[in-house]
Amino acid sequence: MTEQQTEMTPEAQALFPRVQAAIEDIRPNLQADGGDIELLTITPELKARVRLVGACAGCPSAAYTLHHGVENYLRECIPDLNGIESDRPLPGMWF
Repeated sequence: MTEQQTEMTPEAQALFPRVQAAIEDIRPNLQADGGDIELLTITPELKARVRLVGACAGCPSAAYTLHHGVENYLRECIPDLNGIESDRPLPGMWF
């Protein structure tokens, strides 16, 4: 368990493995384009904090992919999740 994971609320800790499993489902789609995604933590507000890496980190469509692809999929799988956020600003982030 990472330092960020040990600081999670009990509710966030309960969500973490479910979010990780859902990310594993979509990871091949990102890897097919030379990128990847890492789940860092679940915030007290029950948002998944992630890091896009590889080609995804610098892609002009990264914000769109994160919020309209990854976030929508995670919310379908895990209705208790309140959203997703990047650990750093992404190219194309306008919201």
